[in-house]
Amino acid sequence: MASTTSDQRSDDRAASSRAEYLRASPPLIDRPAALDRLTRVHWSVPVLIYLPVVVLLTGTALESMPTWAALVGFAVGYALWTLTEYWLHRVVFHFAPDQGWGARLHFMIHGVHHEHPNDPQRLVMPPTASVPLAALFCLAFYVLLGPSWYALGAGFLGGYLTYDMTHFAVHHHQPSSRLGKRLRELHMRHHFQDSTRGYGVSAPYWDHVFGTAPGAKKRSDG
Repeated sequence: MASTTSDQRSDDRAASSRAEYLRASPPLIDRPAALDRLTRVHWSVPVLIYLPVVVLLTGTALESMPTWAALVGFAVGYALWTLTEYWLHRVVFHFAPDQGWGARLHFMIHGVHHEHPNDPQRLVMPPTASVPLAALFCLAFYVLLGPSWYALGAGFLGGYLTYDMTHFAVHHHQPSSRLGKRLRELHMRHHFQDSTRGYGVSAPYWDHVFGTAPGAKKRSDG
């Protein structure tokens, strides 16, 4: 009985240590410390930044074009975001050089999240990265479409906000809905089973389109 109790305590300590490691938040920038604080962000920050922008763009689109056109533009923008999410995650976040500055940069961008996936302050994109990227996309939409870019931009940024909130939720909440459970399952399989699959966090259907769904046979290069 004593041996069983001792083994149980060892298992409990190991589980506790593992949980602490997964939740750890190591510094990414040693000096100055103020820069490292910019790599951490509360989940509510994207909501405070992007929700008013999405509402403003949506209202402007509805005022400046027919409702059906605004809805189509919003849907296209959302679809465009989901494709961006998939390919950004697959090509940029998972481009992992073995050594040197490339390896260090990969760790700072995404590797730290796979090393410590339950760090609550590194589950949404910091504004220092997301705002310049969002501005570049919106500028491109404006150059290509002129004033009619409002609906497309609203759908795109709304999709991004949905992605950020979904990513936080699947790591830090136990979902009760069937959809929530499925999204959490797929993302946890990406983290703990096979990181070369399951790139779509809020839109996992693209993994089926591009042959990277968990459990699916990998497509050959030939």
